[in-house]
Amino acid sequence: MSMVYIVEDDEALARELQRLLRLQGYEALVCDNFPLAAQGALAANADCVLLDLNLPGADGHGICRSIREQSSVPIIVVTSSESEFDEVLALGLGANDYVTKPYRPAALLARVAVQLRGGASGAGERMAHGGVVLDVARGAVTVGQNSAELTRNEQRILQLLMSQPKRVFTRQEIMCDLWESDAFIDDNTLTVNVTRLRRTLAQIGASEDFIKTRRGVGYYL
Repeated sequence: MSMVYIVEDDEALARELQRLLRLQGYEALVCDNFPLAAQGALAANADCVLLDLNLPGADGHGICRSIREQSSVPIIVVTSSESEFDEVLALGLGANDYVTKPYRPAALLARVAVQLRGGASGAGERMAHGGVVLDVARGAVTVGQNSAELTRNEQRILQLLMSQPKRVFTRQEIMCDLWESDAFIDDNTLTVNVTRLRRTLAQIGASEDFIKTRRGVGYYL
């Protein structure tokens, strides 16, 4: 179970983020000592850090720098600052993403999923589940001796689902993940892509219910 560490001085917002993350199957801790936020994130063995910049008694940029000096954990800056300087500085200090408030919760959760997947993978990564092997670098999927190439959207959908088997990804999360990759996709197109992906997997020998549907919610493995 992935751990997300929240550094946010708006307590109501921090607790709501914690609740949403836990509903999605993550562990989530809220920082209660901003001057020691970097140490707290490292002590918690965080897999992703959500970091506000404007914090009482602490400098968000300094926290970002301190974490990055000691760890490669993905850092998503979540802040009300729309300053281009703040964004450039944060990314220059090692932040992986920059989100301005107000944000859509589903979009933020999708960004967390992207960072967790990317943080645990390399360019030549192979992901496996239920006899299905995804070669991320080649964009190909294999079952036994049979293989097939995937379209970019099909690969990203399968990669997202395989990043956390048994977790239900909402349709909006999947669409946000694809949108963040510059591959805009709407609800109807998502259905078409999932249908094609299922057909491809079945043709090379995967179980017919390898990709399962949670009616009215989304998809999972």
